[in-house]
Amino acid sequence: MLEDVPRDPFADDPNDPSSAMGALDDAEPLTAAERDEAITDLADVEVFRSLLEPQGVLGLVLDCPECGEQHYFDWELLRGNLRQMIEKGQPQVHEPAFHPDPADYVTWEYARGYVDGVIDTEERR
Repeated sequence: MLEDVPRDPFADDPNDPSSAMGALDDAEPLTAAERDEAITDLADVEVFRSLLEPQGVLGLVLDCPECGEQHYFDWELLRGNLRQMIEKGQPQVHEPAFHPDPADYVTWEYARGYVDGVIDTEERR
């Protein structure tokens, strides 16, 4: 029933604090190059996870260009964000990790180097 749906307390309020965020549906579609990059990143995340998760790594830590802080993403959140970027042109809204242990996360560069090391080792056999 529509009566059971909570009403937006800021509906039609010109001072709505969320208005500065813009509409969630206003995402620009990705360019072909951006989409290809997101698809490549998704494939990389799958490889990173397959090799690093068994070692106890919970995900990646990424430097945020907007706030300058590090953000911790578990594997599922990374996959979900990339899939949403590919499908909708913007990442999904998410809650930050709650008190992540930095020792459980690695950088993208570390993950890439780890994968490269595994590949090099396998090629030498």
